[in-house]
Amino acid sequence: MAGRSERGPRIAFRLEASGAIGGGHAMRCLTLARALADRGADCLFLVNDEAAAVLPALAGIACRVVGPAPEAAVAAVRAAWPDGADAAVCDLYRWTAPEERAFAVAARRLLVIDDLAAAPHHCDLLLNQNFGTDLAGYDGLLPPGCRRLIGLDHALLRPDFPALRPAALARRREMGRPETILVSLGLTDVGGITGRVCAALATIPDFARAEVVLGPVAPSIDRVRAIAAADPRFRCHVGLEDMARAMLEADAAIGAMGSSSWERCCLGLPTLAVILADNQRPTAQALAVSGSVALAGDAAALGDAALRAAIAAFLGDTDELRRLSRASAALCDGLGAGRVAAALLEGLA
Repeated sequence: MAGRSERGPRIAFRLEASGAIGGGHAMRCLTLARALADRGADCLFLVNDEAAAVLPALAGIACRVVGPAPEAAVAAVRAAWPDGADAAVCDLYRWTAPEERAFAVAARRLLVIDDLAAAPHHCDLLLNQNFGTDLAGYDGLLPPGCRRLIGLDHALLRPDFPALRPAALARRREMGRPETILVSLGLTDVGGITGRVCAALATIPDFARAEVVLGPVAPSIDRVRAIAAADPRFRCHVGLEDMARAMLEADAAIGAMGSSSWERCCLGLPTLAVILADNQRPTAQALAVSGSVALAGDAAALGDAALRAAIAAFLGDTDELRRLSRASAALCDGLGAGRVAAALLEGLA
């Protein structure tokens, strides 16, 4: 296959976003694409037809809708670049080694992003950015010579998070009782969890503001807007652009386990975590055991009274919030996207 073009390395991303699976895969791939573009790369996103509705940011980049088969993605890559891509990135739970092998013919190198260590993969690099992942957990699941990028040193965070880290950590050192609460439970708001959290939070008197972030297809939008209309402490943000600034200005967060977990760690934002999917449970439990987050539990199993009690206990212990801030900040410096981009591009010239 021909080498890279004069325009720089060509990188194809294959990922999906939907109401069922959320937008986290797309967000972390967009972050990696930005780090690659900063190094001169030309990026192409290959997505399902629901992706743009879940994540409007995809509208501003080179993006093509493809069918579910890997051959469709290969055809799209070759339509854009007849010589193929220099590298490809795959972030799909439902693809494992057979599909990845079929997709790999479109590029000289393949990076697979995984969170589960539960199935074999065919790739040159494997990224699992989650805290608590065991390097040896991929033994027998990867081809010989596959490079493993494991842990929070490789977490895919946008550059505005490490840029604000010094100011955030300085602010946390002066933190008193929490005044501003950030509520961010994923773009797709699985099961309407944001509305449930806001309803519980509205019964608690001792805070000044709740900044509530939702995606454009979140089922809780109407409920949250109604709560905000009745309680001036609440503000509803649909498609908030500057999440790093919102995290900097918050004193505590109620959030889902996903890519935003590492953003909160980078900025030392103490968090009450809610588990929204089975694949989030191992990371949530590992973070809780390490003392880096408070854990409310599984959303599906949490009754409204238990949810309110968890929120009240979390917000009511200022000393614990400070300790959570210090512990979480020690986990992630926010520079992982640059490290992953450098690894993916290494030797491609």
